[in-house]
Amino acid sequence: MIRGVRGATTAKANDEKEILAATKEVLELMIKENDITPEQVAQVLITVTPDLNATFPAKALRMFEGWTYVPVMCATEIPVPNALEKCIRIMMTINTDKNQKEIKHIYLREAKQLRPELAR
Repeated sequence: MIRGVRGATTAKANDEKEILAATKEVLELMIKENDITPEQVAQVLITVTPDLNATFPAKALRMFEGWTYVPVMCATEIPVPNALEKCIRIMMTINTDKNQKEIKHIYLREAKQLRPELAR
């Protein structure tokens, strides 16, 4: 079965180190909590709000050993008025035997307000 694993967080500033640290933190939990290996991953899509342009957050995925060949792409979120600022959203598409309810979506920092029922 193919499933989507969602994650989101916020960066404190439009700064390369901050964006990469925030992205790495949420990716780490997505991977750990769902027991994901690189071979299970079809693709990773990462979006950021328009106020985050200091770096490509996809660089954070390359910090993980064994994830070199996983396809990853960055994009900018649509600029919805009053949307959460400095937000990084991730959609990881994986092959898994888990059902929908077993997937653990990760929402951290200010992104908890996006899906309070799933937040940690």
